[in-house]
Amino acid sequence: MTQDERSRAPVHALLADGTTTCIRAVRPDDHAQLRALYEEMSPQNLRLRFFAASGRSAVQAADRACAAARPGYCALLAEIRGQIIGLAEYERTEEPATAEISLAVAEGLHHRGIGTLLLEHLVSAARAEGISAFAADALAENHEILKVFADLGLHTARRFEGPELRCRIRLDEDETYLTAVEARGSAADVASLQPLLRPDSVAVVGAGRRAGSVGRAVLRNLRTGGFTRQLFAVNPSVSSLMSVPAYPSVAALPQAPDLAVLAVPAPALAATAEECGKAGVRALVVVTAGLDGAQAAALLATCRTYGMRLVGPNCLGISNTDKALSLDATFAARHPHRGRAGIAVQSGGVGIALLGGLSQLGLGVSSFVSLGDKYDVSGNDLLLWWEGDGVTDLALLHLESFGNPRAFSRTARRVTRRMPVLTVDAGRTEAGRRAAASRTAAAAPRTMTRQALFTQAGITATRTIGELLETAALLHSQAAPDGHRVVIVTNAGGAGVLAADACAEAGLSLPQLPTDLMDDLLAALPTGASAAGPVDATAAVTEAQLRNAVDRLMLSGAIDSVLVVLVPTAVAAATGDDLVRALTGAPGRRSRTVAAVLLGQALPVRLLPCAEGGFVPAFADPQAAARALAHAARRAQWLARPPGTVPDLAGTETGRARAVADTWLAGHLEGGWLDPRTCAELLACYKIPQLPWAWAETEDEAAMAAERLRGPDGRVVMKAAWPGLLHKSEQHAIHLDLQGDAQVRAAFRDFATRFAGLLTGVVVQPLAGRGTELVAGVVQDEVFGPLVLFGLGGTATELLADHAARLAPLTDLDVHDLITAPRCAPLLFGHGGSGPVDLEGLEQLLHRLSRMACDLPQLAEADLNPVLARPGGTTALDARIRLLPRTAHDPYLRRLR
Repeated sequence: MTQDERSRAPVHALLADGTTTCIRAVRPDDHAQLRALYEEMSPQNLRLRFFAASGRSAVQAADRACAAARPGYCALLAEIRGQIIGLAEYERTEEPATAEISLAVAEGLHHRGIGTLLLEHLVSAARAEGISAFAADALAENHEILKVFADLGLHTARRFEGPELRCRIRLDEDETYLTAVEARGSAADVASLQPLLRPDSVAVVGAGRRAGSVGRAVLRNLRTGGFTRQLFAVNPSVSSLMSVPAYPSVAALPQAPDLAVLAVPAPALAATAEECGKAGVRALVVVTAGLDGAQAAALLATCRTYGMRLVGPNCLGISNTDKALSLDATFAARHPHRGRAGIAVQSGGVGIALLGGLSQLGLGVSSFVSLGDKYDVSGNDLLLWWEGDGVTDLALLHLESFGNPRAFSRTARRVTRRMPVLTVDAGRTEAGRRAAASRTAAAAPRTMTRQALFTQAGITATRTIGELLETAALLHSQAAPDGHRVVIVTNAGGAGVLAADACAEAGLSLPQLPTDLMDDLLAALPTGASAAGPVDATAAVTEAQLRNAVDRLMLSGAIDSVLVVLVPTAVAAATGDDLVRALTGAPGRRSRTVAAVLLGQALPVRLLPCAEGGFVPAFADPQAAARALAHAARRAQWLARPPGTVPDLAGTETGRARAVADTWLAGHLEGGWLDPRTCAELLACYKIPQLPWAWAETEDEAAMAAERLRGPDGRVVMKAAWPGLLHKSEQHAIHLDLQGDAQVRAAFRDFATRFAGLLTGVVVQPLAGRGTELVAGVVQDEVFGPLVLFGLGGTATELLADHAARLAPLTDLDVHDLITAPRCAPLLFGHGGSGPVDLEGLEQLLHRLSRMACDLPQLAEADLNPVLARPGGTTALDARIRLLPRTAHDPYLRRLR
């Protein structure tokens, strides 16, 4: 372990019971505590740890852990408030890529997940050092440690050697291990949120006597909202506020509250949080805004030290409408209605809008969290909470930033299979991203990266709050349609045309109905009705006729959803027909998704109660209805797909690739663009097909290379090269279609003249045949990790911007989506009669590019442009790769932000 690694910042994580612990490298000054850790063990535990209860064992173990840094050795400890509670170590053995491990947990603190958490961090550290297996000896009677090894989620082989068991643990990061880590993290996370979202006692610190103060508003909402547990106010000037007992300080409270809501000035915040921590408060909601950097750091450090989960700062507050609790710790103007929608927002204003909109719809809220500046509790935490709270069946998110998007993605992929997860796609523009970055502690993501995250995780991303509410109304009230086929039924032909346009623009299809179905509909509808396009039932349609037509459509396998567009008419008024009642009279007979558009309706969307239970969503505008149906269809399509798998790739040489990157960076400390030879070597490590090429630094070398590489037509290409050259076409640094020795030499001399002082050499390649020019690339996002891009390539790639993107690692389904998403996709499948390109080779290229990006955190950018796709093969004609001196970041390692 290097000195730099030993001095790295501590990491905080959650134990199984929700307690916060600090994981850090061992320091020399830990010797006394480590010695005490062992000396306080029972004789039985000492024997299990050291195979003998020797009095020297404690000293020797402390000496070993606190010795000077040495290669191949790592020691990590866990501590709570400065008290060491566990130690995990590894040391390399003579066996290649293998390390011997040991583990110790403080007496009386077993079964809290300390050892498992330490081992997870030890596994991550070992992988970063190239270690692929752990070895451990244990007494056969040491069932607890053997269970810890077995439950890690890693493949463990055991071999008896007398009374001992020799265990070998492979450190593969496969789906089994990630799922096990995820399950442990989820349970710990939910446990840590209990005092926040289900507190037995709450104190409002900073509740003032002034009517307009934020603290007083929070206290009023807690009291008038009917909070069923103990409630206190902290105010040194009074003994009671709004019939709530008040105390001069947190320390003076008769008991330590589970949750404290802090509404104190920013300069007093750190001291107040410290007081809460010392008193035993377990969670904080900080509504205070305007913290500077030092105040923010002090607040978070205090929360970590005392193990308090933190919502905010700069937030509206939180609520939980469970009638056994009735917690409304917000300063919103109205109490949230009880319901089944979970809400997490970064903006208090957006939160108020969503609460109001859901209230109008009659949906209501299960729990609401205004995340504010999101120093700690995040959208990922809330997804985990809603997944297991037994109430929430719809999740609404407004997230301007992501702290750990890859962990968020794994959680969302699981949760969204159980309930719809909707979000407002905030920060789509450059101005929006700047605004989001200025108000949050996490980086605002790029548009394409964020959209890839939402698509792969199955999250329904809307563009506005109104669209979010409209889609939520549909998904809450109706089953998602099986597909994108929609039929429009209307009593006004012009309204049907508007609805048809809206559906087509939203990506829905309007199929021609089967002849027998059209005949049935026309028989059920008034004379003059039409069923050729949108079903025009005419203004003369009666309630019974409309119900009959809708029911017939519901029984058809030719459509997935029915959109009924109605306008009020004097005809219906005169006959006493209620056309809306035709939709709400008998939902039990209807197996398809149904929605209504009621032109002239005052509200953008409302839910129409049905006679036999359930609801039909009614929209004021056809475009809103079409958008909601399209979102629902995409969700159903996502749910119908298997999760996808990341394939094994033959022939990849990860170790060699890392050595190539490390060697190049050793000579280029600040990183940069690779020279052609290093670039080609790196691609060769992943068997990414490249056009044959040769490097030449003189005219004679170029001529000999051309002679060697000429294809059947005798033509070659020459490309200039120098450090930092990116766009060869723009610089006129490429000569195409060179024939014969004279043209090759003339091309080299041209480069040498025009680029004197820059040129370091040239690349000579045979002229490639005809095919479809594509681009495949990687951008390494510091927050999101590697993003793989694919689309139309060549010189017009940036101008046309026909690209799709997915976050790595790519599954087989991700690759399929990448290939089919761009507008140029028909060219790959034989549009125009040319025949399909080598799709299997193209898929392999994208998978191998993804693997390279995941293996090499130093890979900042890679650009294969053009990639020539033909029926006979797929080949990268040109490549650029940029490396930066970065270290691996384990996105799935359990830790708090």
